[in-house]
Amino acid sequence: MARIALMTVPNLVTALTGPLLELERQILDAQPTIEHWLRSQWLEHAAPFYASVDLRNAGFKLAPVDTNLFPGGFNNLAPEFMPLCVQAIMVAVEKICPDARGVLLVPENHTRNTFYLQNVATLQSILRQAGMKVRVGTLIPEITAPTELALPDERKLLLEPIVRSGRRVELAGFDPCTILLNNDLSAGIPKILEGIDQPIIPPMHAGWSTRLKSNHFSAYREVAKDFAELIGIDPWLIDPYFGVCGEINFQERTGEECLAGWVDDILKRTAAKYREYGISQQPFVIVKADAGTYGMGIMSVKSPDDVKGLNRKQRNKMAVVKEGLEVSNVMVQEGVPTFENVNEAVAEPVVYMIDHFVVGGFYRVHTDRGPEENLNAPGMHFVPLAFDTHCSQPDFDVSPHAPPNRFYSYGVVARLALLAASLELERTEPALEAAA
Repeated sequence: MARIALMTVPNLVTALTGPLLELERQILDAQPTIEHWLRSQWLEHAAPFYASVDLRNAGFKLAPVDTNLFPGGFNNLAPEFMPLCVQAIMVAVEKICPDARGVLLVPENHTRNTFYLQNVATLQSILRQAGMKVRVGTLIPEITAPTELALPDERKLLLEPIVRSGRRVELAGFDPCTILLNNDLSAGIPKILEGIDQPIIPPMHAGWSTRLKSNHFSAYREVAKDFAELIGIDPWLIDPYFGVCGEINFQERTGEECLAGWVDDILKRTAAKYREYGISQQPFVIVKADAGTYGMGIMSVKSPDDVKGLNRKQRNKMAVVKEGLEVSNVMVQEGVPTFENVNEAVAEPVVYMIDHFVVGGFYRVHTDRGPEENLNAPGMHFVPLAFDTHCSQPDFDVSPHAPPNRFYSYGVVARLALLAASLELERTEPALEAAA
């Protein structure tokens, strides 16, 4: 386990090779200070079990735009990342279940989404390589007996019905010590998992039935401010402005003035920063559901008028997200354009972490979307990042434009988002207990 203790982020060859941002240079110069600061943070805060962070690199700004605490794209990681995943997951699981008797992996109910099922199979493989006995239990009521599914990559995935026994859940002949969720709980907390004695990771209050993006970015604002002071930068360079409108009902056409007001506010604040830094682009904002994932309930706008008098199609798109969850709160977030391209298509990096270790990533690419649009949409595809060498440290002896150095910057900003998620979860649990 010595190597995992030294690991920061992998060296890669696929990352963007354009001129390095001044911000990236500052992050590289401050690397020893940053790593020491992050180590001190993880002594005080427990890292989420795993996470993925969507980043946007604008050429003048590098910021997270979404943090997923139930990442569903492990199958999109290059095979070279698997040893890092295995090492990191050993650290993560041993903190919760030291004897590691067995892990019950609970996925989403997406039996028709074969790409997602490949993610589940990959995650199961990582756990097994880490020395754990792992089986996949499903919450789908229609699956009442072990069901084998064939995957496009010729693997097979066995789904088994979960059974409740007193204060424990199990599968036939399998009593796991830990429940690992790869289900974001958009449909709510399953009754079968309520009040059980086995630890559930991530905790159920990390799911979208309770989690809000605005809480996450509020915590991220604090982290970004502290980090900016640490290395002497403007926090805006890594932190998008945002506001929340909690009065919206897209179907009944109420709350439009509240939404338009926030759009106007974020646009004006962003425009002021653009003038400060001599940026000639027109600012835009992203309006998104405050809870939910899968790129649903999102629109890009450049004027308050864009959110007034939405047509039926636009309102239907924004009104409901995954699992039919109705949208009543929306976050208005400063839009961060991407200047990254892969094979002449717009791209954004997605960084994967297990515990507090960066274990890899990929580019989300969309041939039909522009640099100011959401790329997490039908038609997207993924380009795996690949290792340059097996060295895990940034190489300071090569050109500062080298891809490994750029990915180091991505890994740092992603870990800031991970730290924000840790603060977010710490604060959410006591709030829920007080409400109960």
